Amino acid sequence: MAHLLIVEDDELLRDALQAQLGHAGYTLSVASDGEQAQQILLAQRFDAVVLDLGLPGIDGLQVLRWIRQRLAALPVLILTARDGLDDRVQGLNEGADDYLTKPFDLAELLARLQAMLRRARLPAFGGSLQVQAPGAARLRLDPDKPLAWLDEQALDVTHREWSLLRLLLDNMGQVISREDVLTVWQTVPSEGATGSNALEVYIHRLRRKLQDSGLNIRNVRGLGYLLETTP
Repeated sequence: MAHLLIVEDDELLRDALQAQLGHAGYTLSVASDGEQAQQILLAQRFDAVVLDLGLPGIDGLQVLRWIRQRLAALPVLILTARDGLDDRVQGLNEGADDYLTKPFDLAELLARLQAMLRRARLPAFGGSLQVQAPGAARLRLDPDKPLAWLDEQALDVTHREWSLLRLLLDNMGQVISREDVLTVWQTVPSEGATGSNALEVYIHRLRRKLQDSGLNIRNVRGLGYLLETTP
């Protein structure tokens, strides 16, 4: 199920959304202000964001503009008490994919999230897995086929390299174990040997292909690998 980031400063509503959307099957992370949301979005990959506008410090519209500059295809649903026509128009013009006002019905929120996520997966809407951090190239992967790009430059990747890169991107900033990779590779068309030695070869190949991109695959001794931005 999709991984959502809820950005909401009202603790009671934030906890309620986390419980209700979790019960609906979503994987969830939460942020209580705009600055925290930006930090989390740089560290992890998400399928969509549920964003309040009335946030302390960096407000929701600033967060939305920041998202559009760095994660252009990331779906964003605004969930706010600002119910004026001008507010809705501004939110959509700034790049929100949908706009729902409080108070709201949970069934409608779920329906809007599902519709937004379906649209995001369609090729006409640029559906892809991607990450871009300040100073780094934008890395994009087709979610279904072994295709990848750095900015607009296509990467020459094999099916196994693409599956490894997708696993790293899905867990950006988090360690994946060798066992995780080998389990995923069981579903990939054969490209020869598997195992620790073969994995090191593929890691080395991907590091070379990501060279000078601002992204790096780090070996975490005894644990596995993680995809991170370089200073």
